[in-house]
Amino acid sequence: MPRVKLFDENEVLSKATELFWKKGYHATSIQDLVSFLGINRGSLYDTYGGKKELFDKAFEFYRSNNSNGITAFFKSQNEVKKGFRKLFEMGIDESVADIDLKGCFVVNTTTELIPGEDSLLNLIQDNKKLFEGIFYSFLLKGQQNGEIAKGKNIKTISCLFYTFYSGLKVVAKVEKNPKELMNSVDEILMLLD
Repeated sequence: MPRVKLFDENEVLSKATELFWKKGYHATSIQDLVSFLGINRGSLYDTYGGKKELFDKAFEFYRSNNSNGITAFFKSQNEVKKGFRKLFEMGIDESVADIDLKGCFVVNTTTELIPGEDSLLNLIQDNKKLFEGIFYSFLLKGQQNGEIAKGKNIKTISCLFYTFYSGLKVVAKVEKNPKELMNSVDEILMLLD
């Protein structure tokens, strides 16, 4: 008779994401996962494969939640410049309030595992393209409604904003003064004027 799973796979995936995000891939052991997730080794291996497979699923879970969240956020914003300002401000507030100083899971993964993990490199490159595309679509909305001048190269600006947003999550780990960080936000948003 097959064994019945006594846990919610998405809840476990969410918790695994949290642990990998906090500790990183290499510093997280199978025992850490078993203890933190509250499942036994057999269930972990049967359901997710192993540490690497669970990490890949956790990474995709984080990436998907973030892209869906930012897409929904931008849809709720009427003004592009104010929308980006609010996004950057929320990123700062989240980072400054984080006592674990986790930063961004994607950025952390990039710095920990690249080079060396070719399968992750492709995912991280896809993530970059995805977010630049989300940023581009929002900037295009601003260009179409006249908020951003037609002559602005919004493709380049979307790449720059992605780079800035990723860097902001790193700098916010060491710079705990939101006002200082917001000065940088205000400066970069002048590109849209």
